[in-house]
Amino acid sequence: MQVPAPFEYQRVGSVGEAVALLDRLGDTARLVAGGHSLIPMMKLRLANFEYLIDINDLHDELGYVRVEPGLIRIGAMTRHRELLESDELAAAFPVFRDAERVIADPVVRNRGTLGGSLCQADPSEDLSAVCTTLDASCVIRGRDGERVVSMEDFHQGPYETAVGDAEILTEVRFPVRPNGSSAYEKVERRAGDWAVVSAGAAVWLDGDGLIADARVGLAAVGPNTAGIPGIAEALRGRRPSEELYGQAGDIAAEACSPVTDRRGSAEYKRHLARELTVRVLRRSVARIDGQEV
Repeated sequence: MQVPAPFEYQRVGSVGEAVALLDRLGDTARLVAGGHSLIPMMKLRLANFEYLIDINDLHDELGYVRVEPGLIRIGAMTRHRELLESDELAAAFPVFRDAERVIADPVVRNRGTLGGSLCQADPSEDLSAVCTTLDASCVIRGRDGERVVSMEDFHQGPYETAVGDAEILTEVRFPVRPNGSSAYEKVERRAGDWAVVSAGAAVWLDGDGLIADARVGLAAVGPNTAGIPGIAEALRGRRPSEELYGQAGDIAAEACSPVTDRRGSAEYKRHLARELTVRVLRRSVARIDGQEV
């Protein structure tokens, strides 16, 4: 049975206390909330830290879904279960409920958090693809106050983020735009597993039924969760159609960089990237029209 290397444990009661402790301990410390990714890595000795700082008591401060005009703010300590059960969030962004239904199992969803998922920065992680698709911004708090970074700047490589040693992710912000919807699809080897490939899409239509904007995010197809830059340019100003979805799928397949592993060949993953892109675009547009496919 594998066990972590020895470490010190401390529980904090406020964001300020967590930041001060991180400032004092530096890169020898790591925050832990759900711990479902961090603890297995420590057991395998893939990650070793001298200190673990438990932030579960920050849920009262950072566990929320707040809907405002033109904006939804989600605290970093919001549990997966809370995201799954939020009707206000699902009404604005159905992609969230789609994704949460296929994340792990109830045990993980009861403890795991939005912030933990994003800060793990696993290239196969579901909510990173969702937040990329929705053009989210991340609020990071440190000794000198808050700063806001885009999702494109937040993830800096596999398991690397813009959060510094003496900083903590506190909130994720999502712009809300009219006449839009979203969807998420995932292929996995078994229920609750990491994705073989997953895709999220968000689409907005103008008053004439043409695509005003569209975004697609893929996971498990390269070293980073990837937003596909050519999708919006290819779809804007055009009427939704199967042919158009297929063109977007081709762009997604060409833009990703999967590798062959035990989950499948690179060729198979590229095929999935195309097919899932078509499906989520089709489903997003159908939802705008009040349909479900």
